[in-house]
Amino acid sequence: MSVANLQSFTAWIADYAATVSEQADYLTDLDRAIGDADHGSNMKRGMTKAAELATAEEFPGTDAYLKKVGMSLVSNVGGASGPLYGTFFLRMAGAFAGVEDAGVEEVGAGLRAGVEGILARGKAELGDKTMYDAWAPALEAYDAAVGSGSDLASALAAAAEAAAAGRDGTEDLVARKGRASYLGERSRGHIDPGATSSTLLLESAARTLT
Repeated sequence: MSVANLQSFTAWIADYAATVSEQADYLTDLDRAIGDADHGSNMKRGMTKAAELATAEEFPGTDAYLKKVGMSLVSNVGGASGPLYGTFFLRMAGAFAGVEDAGVEEVGAGLRAGVEGILARGKAELGDKTMYDAWAPALEAYDAAVGSGSDLASALAAAAEAAAAGRDGTEDLVARKGRASYLGERSRGHIDPGATSSTLLLESAARTLT
């Protein structure tokens, strides 16, 4: 049975930071269509700082590391992304208190806690054309995979695939939250940048947490 430990989580953040750096221009292009045109640059700056934490200091456990990642993102990512992603990792950290080796159940609880933090902060609902439109189907797919006996690797792969479908589905939605909501019907026809960066995060998790 596959498990994730502190080393796995530092690899996740490093991999996601590299992915965001590679995709920064694309994320910014998506945001330029319906937002402030800074999602890629903000996420690149924030994740670069977060990835540096693992080499700058030692952490007693996964919870302490993820808490510092969350705090770093709140401090270094501008716009709405900093508070949302920062809260995600801060809440996830709380779910890993005292957990050294996280199996499929523990990782699932951590992801759900993180998403609950996003919802508490952003007040989004399914269909609002936000990152939650990627996260909601991802959690559902993860839980379904666990229910059918999947291990951590398979559950994360299922979550990432569902997130990608949710991300693509935002193209046909009219934004009801954030800067994009000001555009009304003109927001239709564009993929949500937050749903895209969230999908990248889950795809990175599927590559590294197992």
